[in-house]
Amino acid sequence: MHELGVVFHVIRTVEEVARENALTEIRSVTLELGEVSAVIDTYLENCWKWAVANRTEIMKEAELIIEKLPAVTYCGDCRKTYETVAYGKICPYCGSGHTWLLQGNEFTIKEIEGC
Repeated sequence: MHELGVVFHVIRTVEEVARENALTEIRSVTLELGEVSAVIDTYLENCWKWAVANRTEIMKEAELIIEKLPAVTYCGDCRKTYETVAYGKICPYCGSGHTWLLQGNEFTIKEIEGC
């Protein structure tokens, strides 16, 4: 489970932003999580709850908000997009394997709410 390491990285990043902006409390952190990012949201949430309660003072009550981004693949041959999880690498429209992921592997800190 690498989610705990991911949470520690987010906490360090948010604490750095808080110091740079003279924040004394972080109320929420919003993450964009791609559907095929290899991060399991339920594990992430459980790790978050433990880590903010035990590893940081400024984020003790911080809520984690996860915005899921769907995985979308583009076909270079027919130039259509499709749902990656449903069809994988092979285009459902033309059968081509000349495809690439446009969106869905993101893991981004989108917003930090603090005071």
